[in-house]
Amino acid sequence: MHRPRKRFGQHFLHDRAILARLVEAIDPKRGEFIVEIGPGEGVLTRPLVERAGTVHVVEVDRDLAQALGSVSGVRVHAADALRFDFAQFPAGMRIVGNLPYNISTPLLFHLARYAGRVRDMHFMLQAEVVERMVAAPSTPAYGRLSVALQARFLMRRLFGVAPGAFRPAPKVDSAFVRMEPRPEPLKVDDDLLRRAFSARRKTLRNALPGLDFAAAGIDAGLRPENLSPEDYARLSMNSIL
Repeated sequence: MHRPRKRFGQHFLHDRAILARLVEAIDPKRGEFIVEIGPGEGVLTRPLVERAGTVHVVEVDRDLAQALGSVSGVRVHAADALRFDFAQFPAGMRIVGNLPYNISTPLLFHLARYAGRVRDMHFMLQAEVVERMVAAPSTPAYGRLSVALQARFLMRRLFGVAPGAFRPAPKVDSAFVRMEPRPEPLKVDDDLLRRAFSARRKTLRNALPGLDFAAAGIDAGLRPENLSPEDYARLSMNSIL
């Protein structure tokens, strides 16, 4: 049994009932190109291989990567997912994983770059992060992550998972989320989002001075958290940065 390493944010799923729900939600089929991030001890990897035939895994822990290399049907990429080029895989790939909670937000931003190459993504994440991902405008959880991901993906929180399903048990609840690329992604300027949500308490005219809000049909007296992803797309198109 592998000893979880804190520096990698490792929490290994051991609840068989939850594992079965994950596989059912992903519903892998023979011949599909599946990539798993952070496979750990391979408890999800093995049933995915049984269904799909082959699974590519991206694992930063060299000991775990070496152990998985001996499993039939597993293609191991010993690498940091934050720096991994997923474009080397064919378009239409499906990405899954129990993502390390300590790097989940930057990893989601990294993976969003490949939205045009994936069929879907299924991730176990900290419940609070999933809440931010699917949050609606004008709610406390709505922010830069919400807009950046909703501009590219249609997302759905599938179910929650209690800490006891993992070894060691994290101090937070978890949730499983499905992400499917939007048929027509919205073009939102990332720098504009950073500027807006770093001053989310201010009105738009004060948070983003110099922008032509009238041309985008947006009330400059609103706050950054009040705008939808569609609003940010229009503002990005009409902005004069």
